[in-house]
Amino acid sequence: MQAVPVHPVREADSVRPVRATAIPSLTHALRAMERLLLGAGQRTARRNAWTAVLEDRRRARDRAEAQHVLEAVSGRASQAT
Repeated sequence: MQAVPVHPVREADSVRPVRATAIPSLTHALRAMERLLLGAGQRTARRNAWTAVLEDRRRARDRAEAQHVLEAVSGRASQAT
């Protein structure tokens, strides 16, 4: 049995390129679980439902903003008369 030659570690030898591997995000993990557990039709229905929820929230914000503007305008009109 021969001894393996030992070479001193030089600074240039210790620097190696690093490969960046993307770590899956929580969203990716949840979507993967969704693919496993739900059929295509169920996924579509869930996404459509969530889109409807987001749209309802947007409309509610718009309604509240419009109400605020109307109240501000009506307050100014009553002071002017």
